[in-house]
Amino acid sequence: MEAARRHNVVLSGPPDRRPMVFAHGFGCDQNMWRFVAPEFADDFRVVCFDHAGAGGAHPAAYDPERHASLQGYADDVVALCRELGLEDAVFVGHSVSAMIGVLAHLAAPGLFSQIVMVCPSPRYIDDDDYTGGFAEAEIHELLDSLDSNYLGWSSAMAPVIMGNPDRPQLGHELTASFCRTDPDVARRFARATFLSDHRAELPRVTVPTLVLQCTQDAIAPVAVGEYVARSLPDGRLAMLDASGHCPNLSAPDATVRAMRRFVA
Repeated sequence: MEAARRHNVVLSGPPDRRPMVFAHGFGCDQNMWRFVAPEFADDFRVVCFDHAGAGGAHPAAYDPERHASLQGYADDVVALCRELGLEDAVFVGHSVSAMIGVLAHLAAPGLFSQIVMVCPSPRYIDDDDYTGGFAEAEIHELLDSLDSNYLGWSSAMAPVIMGNPDRPQLGHELTASFCRTDPDVARRFARATFLSDHRAELPRVTVPTLVLQCTQDAIAPVAVGEYVARSLPDGRLAMLDASGHCPNLSAPDATVRAMRRFVA
């Protein structure tokens, strides 16, 4: 089965323009980019897709062994981009997909010439002088809760992740997205995400990288965004006037403006 069909690829924009690849985060699908990706379709060949186990991806795309680590998702991205003949692309990754993009870039260095990380985190667990935002016990408690009652966990966590309590419809949308995800897939993806540590890969990134950071993010606090930008050889931090972990939904205009300045 072709990678494009496996991952429900949707293409827009002129075929002869530079590609821009959008990758969604945990518990989401490409619909999370609906306010951002179209804004680039006049000037870029926009590529949206669903990770294995998410959205409209074919069920056969998901392999529990391959996708037990983020490297499996990165290998999918490389295969997909190669099938589409992409090069010199801009990779835009939200949340965990920021690190998936790093791993894909390191596996295929000529694929991306710029990376945009939206609310990234290379490690969620605090470690010595590193602030990830969570104690190790908190992450294991989160994973245990997810294991025991995925729908309840989704209903409780999605509004916290989204932030913006004055706009509850955003939290409702993320809750619905989480609840559409197969619980078994979500449990394994959560472990691959929240137990990963990809700090060592950041200094190996060889392309200009924009880190978009919200001022209040319960999942990836400001200290994490600052650490990521500082650890990249050509990292640039842009603070968004936004809160929550999903500015692609809660603050799309600010997200688009920051991206435009970077890719211009």
